[in-house]
Amino acid sequence: MTLQLIAQTLLTQPSWSVLAGATVIALGLDWWLGEPRERWHPVVWMGHYLGIVGALIAPLSGTQLWPTRELLSGLLAWSLGAILVTTCAFFLNWVAVQIPLLWIQIFLLGLLLKPLLAWRMLRDEVQAVETALDASLADGRARLAWLVSRDVTTLDAAQVRESAIETLAENLNDSVVAPLFWFAVAGLPGAALYRFANTADAMWGYLGERHGRDWTWAGKWAARADDVLSWVPARISSVLILGQGKLGLLRHLSSHARSTPSPNSGWPMAAMALALDVHLAKPGVYTLHPAGRSPQAADTAQALKLAGRVVGALAGLALIVWVAGLLGPVV
Repeated sequence: MTLQLIAQTLLTQPSWSVLAGATVIALGLDWWLGEPRERWHPVVWMGHYLGIVGALIAPLSGTQLWPTRELLSGLLAWSLGAILVTTCAFFLNWVAVQIPLLWIQIFLLGLLLKPLLAWRMLRDEVQAVETALDASLADGRARLAWLVSRDVTTLDAAQVRESAIETLAENLNDSVVAPLFWFAVAGLPGAALYRFANTADAMWGYLGERHGRDWTWAGKWAARADDVLSWVPARISSVLILGQGKLGLLRHLSSHARSTPSPNSGWPMAAMALALDVHLAKPGVYTLHPAGRSPQAADTAQALKLAGRVVGALAGLALIVWVAGLLGPVV
């Protein structure tokens, strides 16, 4: 085989109907089983790599910064991780497309896609914050600390709830919509690369100190890469949230979404704030939909319902494409 033929074979992507069927399988496995054990979880493996390498590229807090060196180190470390992840994904994708039985191919791709998205865990964790908050403010703060990196010790009950709803909206994009978007665009390698970029941003993408290290320059590339890959999905997520009878509010979305430091996270969060008619804020940083009321327990339940409908709509769309491929020519 020539190198060109080998490259073409490795880059062969399944049809849209196969990708759609794998999406249905992945969402079904997520609903049924939740997350795989940590030892088998590719996102956990990504986190181990990022943790080990991050300790080598980010200087200790209080030491002298070398912006150019740290920026290049972050770029090279991110690129190496991205190459490793996409290479593994390309190989697994190639193995799947070699299987002659289409239903086995679809199931295998769905099984491989599942760890790259996490709706059930997100839903359960946000509900756990509300349940803990019902017990006491201290319990609510403690449970929220599992989900967010901000200081929760001074938050009141309404702010705990706001933060949980914000996390739900932002991670609906990061953990569901964006991985599926990139899976549709570039198959398993696309979804894997996105999850690596998003995990790297979560661990490295800080302007300043975190866990005793200064990420001002070392994490800059990771933050910008995630911004680029999340740009389109974040806006799709906001439309899907408001698409449940609130499309008239789209005209207000942009002005609210742009009030956050991130170019992307504000879009699904602002959409959720508008859909619920509540204000969502990070004290001292931004306030989304300031004219809205303070969120109550019922708003958390409604937010979970809206997010669940978004996931259901994506599953339904994938099912339609899959069935259409079965009934007619391969899409």
